[in-house]
Amino acid sequence: MEWERGGYTISTDRDRLDVELIHRFLSEESYWAPGVRRDVVERSIANSLCFGLHHGGGQVGFARVVTDRAAFAYLADVFVLTAHRRRGLGKWLIETVLAHPDLQNLRRFFLGTADAHSLYERYGFRPIDSSRMMELRGPPSQQ
Repeated sequence: MEWERGGYTISTDRDRLDVELIHRFLSEESYWAPGVRRDVVERSIANSLCFGLHHGGGQVGFARVVTDRAAFAYLADVFVLTAHRRRGLGKWLIETVLAHPDLQNLRRFFLGTADAHSLYERYGFRPIDSSRMMELRGPPSQQ
């Protein structure tokens, strides 16, 4: 699927993804995945519904959703490169993700953020009761 706006395109075509750019951003610029190995990024892309944001023949943003397409989804690895920020592209990317036909009528749609609460709250996300949520972290070699 593809969406176009103002010279930008959002695509769910995995063949259009620039895995090197995604890996570089996640491992070197993100606060949530510093040092993540490329093979981990490749597996995460292969097992997710991915949204690439493209402009001028190159990729400038990304988001992915881990989902069963029935009851559960987790939004992850959302970013727009610095040179393309402040143009509403992050909002458009989130709107596109949330409007995707495979992600409608889910019981739960989760995400984690340290700095973009107000962005996600405008789309209906709310803090959750953390006493209900639990996690099991993998070994550092897998992160």
